[in-house]
Amino acid sequence: MAERPAPTRLRRLSQEEIALWIEVAKSVARRRGATLPTLAAPRPAVAPATGAAAEPTPPAAAPAQRKTPGPPPLAPIERRLRRDLARGRAVVDGVLDLHGLNQAEAHHALGGFLIQAQLQGFRLVIVVTGKGGRGRVDDADWLHEPGVLRRLVPHWLREPDLRPVVLGFEEAGPGHGGAGALYVRLRRRDRR
Repeated sequence: MAERPAPTRLRRLSQEEIALWIEVAKSVARRRGATLPTLAAPRPAVAPATGAAAEPTPPAAAPAQRKTPGPPPLAPIERRLRRDLARGRAVVDGVLDLHGLNQAEAHHALGGFLIQAQLQGFRLVIVVTGKGGRGRVDDADWLHEPGVLRRLVPHWLREPDLRPVVLGFEEAGPGHGGAGALYVRLRRRDRR
């Protein structure tokens, strides 16, 4: 008869291991009804000379962090509005053409235009960036490469300082410039 191996004793997880597990578990969708473990209170340390419990040290107080509201999220343009734009039924309130501007001029013009458009109550505008040239540009001259604004304007529209103005954006339809233009939805202005 084969001998059974002795049962192995499971060890307890350390506080660091539990904290790591909690961080990993936060990134996974939980089962219905499942909860994350909590960290236990720290145990008092034993003094080496006397064997008596040393004064428990209070846990370091976490700095009071006030949650500052982040920039509002961007929303996609609704399917109905896209359809109406494609059919020519939706009204575009304004157009900004960035052709011929360098990056700094275009960034400044975009911010000013969008803020002014929001103040005027505009809801939908078109920003024309152009498609960029088709010429070949070497790696050393990438800053002056054609199509730079086409790549940069979406990044500028996502910046936190324009989030209170920009509700969402996407590439314009063929009738409004296609890949060389963007539809930009504007948020309603706060009335304080």
